[in-house]
Formats: sequence, structure tokens, C-alpha cells
Amino acid sequence: MITLPDLSTAAAPELTDSIPTVKESLQTLKTMPFDDLINSLANDLAKFAISLAIAIFVFYIGKFIIRKLYTLVAGIMIRRHVDRSLSTFILSLIRIVLYFILIVTVIGILGINTSSFIALFASAGVAIGMALSGTLQNFAGGVLILLLKPYKIGDYIEAQGFAGTVTEIQIFHTIICTPDNKSIIIPNGGLSTGSINNWSREDYRRVEWTVALSYGDDVEVARRTILDLFSADDRIVKQTLEQDRLDRIDEESRQHSNQETDEEVEAAPRKRSLLYRMFHRKHSDLKSRLESMRMEEETKIKAFTPTIDRRPTVALSELADSSINLTARAWVQSKDYWSVYYDFNERIYNELPRHGLSFPFPQMDVHITKE
Repeated sequence: MITLPDLSTAAAPELTDSIPTVKESLQTLKTMPFDDLINSLANDLAKFAISLAIAIFVFYIGKFIIRKLYTLVAGIMIRRHVDRSLSTFILSLIRIVLYFILIVTVIGILGINTSSFIALFASAGVAIGMALSGTLQNFAGGVLILLLKPYKIGDYIEAQGFAGTVTEIQIFHTIICTPDNKSIIIPNGGLSTGSINNWSREDYRRVEWTVALSYGDDVEVARRTILDLFSADDRIVKQTLEQDRLDRIDEESRQHSNQETDEEVEAAPRKRSLLYRMFHRKHSDLKSRLESMRMEEETKIKAFTPTIDRRPTVALSELADSSINLTARAWVQSKDYWSVYYDFNERIYNELPRHGLSFPFPQMDVHITKE
């Protein structure tokens, strides 16, 4: 049977004997000749001076490289239009990490053991992360929001039980302003993981009204009256969203062309200088480029967008206890939603009674009989 030696008892004395104690080191210095001691100190000082010079050189070279990298990353973020809050945080994080690496490298060049520093910073990072778990969750949510952009400043959103216009997106929270001018601060952690209703994301919205009429009223007359009101308003989509977009682009182009024509007529009596002709040529080139871009956009809309009928509709939706309910629907641009909604509430109320239609209201019929 083969038995292995006990390393704990056999190797321990050898290892202990190989490491000189402080007393032995002092005894060695006492017995060392003075000339050898001076030479040893001179050699150690020379090595330390060389290490110090190398460390200083590496520190300044590293500082120069960090400054160049910082400028490079900042320029990239400016060109990519990264949000200011996110870019500031990322740049600060890059600078801190790079300087930490540089300092650890310089300490290592000086001959100091860096493992203890790294362990200290690692344990401190774990402790701070556990203490700030909720804050770090909000920070991670803010980074995701700034990168993925589910909403932007100026959008009207509904989330976490609040609705309002986004006024500021920060790293840890988002600030929205309600219609009654209240500033609501919402943590980004819940916004990044919860549901958000962004009312401003789409450029068109559907408006819906419920119109209650009395039993016995003519439904066809009510339908025709409401549709006539819709057709007379330019804000209402008449056929499809795609065609409405193109019509609005054409209208803007015509207004721009008419404005240019008026400016040219006013400038006709004047003597056209060389500078004016150069400007007019550049302006014409820009106009042609805009026209080509409009044609490309029109082609893309026709080729890739499905055509869906978005004409206004009026239908009988419910036979209620004391009324017949009509549902009227129309599509408008998102910016016109509330103005159209409130305008047609008033128009429907004023116009339908002129055509012999009435709105029911709660009432009680009392019949008295004589005995």
C-alpha cells in the first residue's frame, strides 16, 4: 500500500524557513558591511527612481490617450444625436473607468501589489449595488428609454396612472406635465418595464361620438346630416390616410410655389444682380430636390402602405332603453383630435334639431285615472 507524505507537516517547515522574518532581516543589516549597505540602498533608490520615471511617463501618456478617446466618443455622440443626459453619463463613466485602469497600472509599475486595491473596489461596488438596487433599476430603465426612445420630449403619454406631456427625460426619472399644469415625476424603472400609451406616436387618430336620438326619429336623416358636416370640414380624412397625406403635401407645395411666385413678381422690376441669380439658381435646385423627394415619398406610400378605407361612418350601434344610439367615426390628424371632437359636439347638437331630430333625456310619464 502506497502512502503519501503529509504535506501539511512536511512542507510547512520548508516554506516557513524560506521566508525571512523581520528579526532576521535586521540582523542581516547589522552584520552587513557599511559599503555593501550603501551600495544596496543606492541600487534600490536607482531602481525606484527608474520605476517612478516610467510611472510618471505612463501616467501622462495615458492621460493624453484618455483625453483623445473622450473627445472622440463625445464627437460620435454629437453626430449620432444621442440624448444629452445619456451622453453626459456615458462620458463620465468612460472617464472614471479609464482613469481607474490608469491608476492601477501606475501603481503596479511602482512595484505595489494591486490585487488588494482591486478586491477593495470590487467589494465596495457590491455593497453599493446592494444598497442602491432600486436606484440602479431606475438608472437601467433610463438608459433603455434614452436608447430605444418609446417616447420623446413633447409626446403626450399615459403611464403609471398618469397622463401628460413629456417635458424632460432624465437618467433616473421622467417628468410629465398634466393638462392642468401639474408636474409629475415618474421613476424610469416602472416606465421601462410597464405599459405606455403614447398618444403622439401616430400622426392620425380616430375620433368617435355617440349620438342618442329619440325613438321614432329618422336614422337616415341623422346619418346624412352628420356626414354632410364631416364632408364640409377640411380636417376630416375623406378617403384614406395615404391619400390625405399626399393631398396635404401637394397643398403645402402649392402654397410654397405661390409664395415664390409672389416674391419673384415683386423682385421683377429690380435689376437682378449676379448674387441674386446665383441664389435663385441654388433655390431652384433645392426646389427640384424637394420635389423629387416628395415623388419618392409618394411612391413609397403607394408601394408599401396598405390602402384602408378611412371615410367617415355613421351607424346605428344600440337600441337603448330610452334612445337609439348612433356611433359616428372620423379620422383626423393627431394634432387636430381635441379641436375636432369639441367642435363637432357643438355642431351635432345645433344641427340635428334643425332637421326635426330630438335628443332624449330622462323623464317620467304619470297617468292619473279617476275611479
